[in-house]
Amino acid sequence: MQEFLEIGQIVNTFGIKGMVKIKPFTDDITRFDNLKKVYVETNKVKKQYEIEEVKYHKEMVLIKFREVNKLEEAEMLRNSYLMVDRKNEPKLEEGTYYIVDLLGIDVYSEEGKLLGKLEDIYNYGSSDIYVVKNELGKQLLLPAISDVIKEINLDEKKIVVHILEGLV
Repeated sequence: MQEFLEIGQIVNTFGIKGMVKIKPFTDDITRFDNLKKVYVETNKVKKQYEIEEVKYHKEMVLIKFREVNKLEEAEMLRNSYLMVDRKNEPKLEEGTYYIVDLLGIDVYSEEGKLLGKLEDIYNYGSSDIYVVKNELGKQLLLPAISDVIKEINLDEKKIVVHILEGLV
């Protein structure tokens, strides 16, 4: 499992005092209110920044870092990723997972047939959609509902699914 979790990407600057605009990668956008520090990864190098202020604007998060005070400094962080240390994150409820932990896991039918690997997860309102890709590149889209997703075993890196009629 990855030590650090991506929680957003800096997509732009905001204002002239060094604030950055972040596209959040989380279900709970207000989680940024409780953060004191984050890591910003630029060119595979992580640097810790202290959060001075958090605001919200049109589904985006605006953050002012204590170490960034000029537009030019904020501009240098564009396209970087915000990360938090996994060990400092609250424990997830049973049956919920970090997407990063699910990607790349083998997906099997209830009959034991390997369907492919979980390549991506999209959120479409009422439920997530799991994108499973086989070795030939064919994709299978599965709704992340209890009728379909029967078992997720992170230790074995395995997901077992029930294929409903019409899904394949």
